[in-house]
Amino acid sequence: MNRVLVANRGEIAVRVIRAAHSLGIEAVQIVSDADRDSLAACIADRVVVIGPAPARQSYLVAQLVIHTALATGCDAVHPGYGFLSERAELARLCASHGLAFVGPAADTIDALGDKLRAREIAARAGVPLVPGSDQIVDAEAARRAAKKIGFPIVMKAAAGGGGRGMFVARDMSSIGAMFDKASGEATEVFGDGTMYMERYVENARHVEVQLMGDGKGRVVHFGERDCSVQRRYQKVVEEAPCTAMPDSLREELRKAATSLLASMNYANAGTVEFLYDVGRRAFYFMEVNTRIQVEHPVSEQITGVDLVRMQFQIAGGDYLLGRQDQIRFGRHAIECRINAEDPLNEFQPSPGRITRWRPPSGAGIRVDTHCCDGYIVPPFYDSMIAKLIVTAVDRPATVERLIRALDSFEIEGLRTNLPLLREIVMHDDFRENRLRTGWLEQTVLPVFTAG
Repeated sequence: MNRVLVANRGEIAVRVIRAAHSLGIEAVQIVSDADRDSLAACIADRVVVIGPAPARQSYLVAQLVIHTALATGCDAVHPGYGFLSERAELARLCASHGLAFVGPAADTIDALGDKLRAREIAARAGVPLVPGSDQIVDAEAARRAAKKIGFPIVMKAAAGGGGRGMFVARDMSSIGAMFDKASGEATEVFGDGTMYMERYVENARHVEVQLMGDGKGRVVHFGERDCSVQRRYQKVVEEAPCTAMPDSLREELRKAATSLLASMNYANAGTVEFLYDVGRRAFYFMEVNTRIQVEHPVSEQITGVDLVRMQFQIAGGDYLLGRQDQIRFGRHAIECRINAEDPLNEFQPSPGRITRWRPPSGAGIRVDTHCCDGYIVPPFYDSMIAKLIVTAVDRPATVERLIRALDSFEIEGLRTNLPLLREIVMHDDFRENRLRTGWLEQTVLPVFTAG
């Protein structure tokens, strides 16, 4: 692999370019009109403007991405996360044009991208499933399924992800409206309104396992992440490892995730996500994300492995994946997503010029970002502007270091979620690790937004 097209933007584009450069691979960065002066454009070996600011006219046009890769002499495409990263179309186009796709095969993305098919694959691999339904075609079918599953239930989009097309129903009277709303949102966002249902676990934690596969049946894991601090199913804070689970159960979780992807001859980076029922001390399969994820740095911090660099090596075809016992675990890491949004105004996006950018630094502090003094945050994309990752010897020490790092993070010129993040990590529940997926919305936000 000599030259890669980076088919993304923001901090992940910067991350990918730096990993490529560490391997002596040239990086061609595609940008929209809004990203001409971005940090990724500044550090890439070549920059190509592929369209106007709206993503549907630039970053989301797969044929344009392929054309640019071929025109600039690239032999690989890295999709990052979001945008085209989990669309089999891009992987398939890469294969048909002789380009290495830095990610799983198109058929794998297809199979695991459909949540119903993914459940079937998990069941065949012996991975526990939360009680649920098959495909739901209308509100009446949803009512019949709900009677069998029992309330509360969560309605999910088969083609969904990132919390879109997901709604909780607590009684039969709300099923019809919830189905129409969920199916409508899924059709709008994913182009597919197919729904299914699962039992909603009230006292749950969101735990996921980071894995890499060589496409030949060998899969290794890099531990698990606890992503239970969420708002509207979107992760806000992530950490590794999940110290809330007993060690024996964490080992079962890791083995289940590994066996699932190994059964598919999985290639490249992937994450198997689980719902951990705290009361029952049981975990259930939720989905597989067939890409590198936003929160991958915490896995890197506890293992010392550069996962994006490894992605390139596996996609190059000449990388020998090591044994599981060669991956060493140590320390604790927590990541906070820094967003340009106003948490006191219904989380409205807050684009604009950054007039002061002073991220924290020092031992155990890592900041992944594309921002600096004077950078203009455009209004067209996701509001995340940085990731603060803090590492220390154990969880209590990491929390204390994180509190200090957030206190010293200075951003001016626009509103951010830094005040909310400070509120989260200072909370007694967070310090004592008494978390669940509904904790942020039910416990923290009502007090925070009330002033």
